[in-house]
Amino acid sequence: MTSGAKTIAEYLEGLPEDRRAAISKVRAVIRKNLPKGFGEVMQYGMIAYVVPHKLYPAGYHTDPKQALPFAALASQKNNMAIYLMTVYQDPALEKWFRGQYAERGLKLDMGKSCIRFKKLEQVPLDVIGEVIAKVPVAEYIARYEAGRRKK
Repeated sequence: MTSGAKTIAEYLEGLPEDRRAAISKVRAVIRKNLPKGFGEVMQYGMIAYVVPHKLYPAGYHTDPKQALPFAALASQKNNMAIYLMTVYQDPALEKWFRGQYAERGLKLDMGKSCIRFKKLEQVPLDVIGEVIAKVPVAEYIARYEAGRRKK
């Protein structure tokens, strides 16, 4: 379910109260832990955390007009989701991330980069904060470019 909201405030305002509360809490954790250089924007109908064009002019390879995505947060039809591209691109980080869920006895519903949840209690906010903080913008760009060269 893609939102047509132009601003983050508009996006949040359009959510049901329970989802607005959950998304707002996850957003606060992401913003608190977001390394310097990343920006918060609306992208692809979601709240997104990106490498701005001023730091990475090439943009996202599938659409260079878009800033390079790092993470995103969305309310979808059947769940809410956190997209963590850095976990997707780094097998060691993914292993650590999965282990953190297991250590807490939480069931992880994860695609390649998408962590799906229905209730905030299913999300270890400290782990989300830590995984966001782990990768500085320059390292993320280097990993992204290395992954592109492999293809």
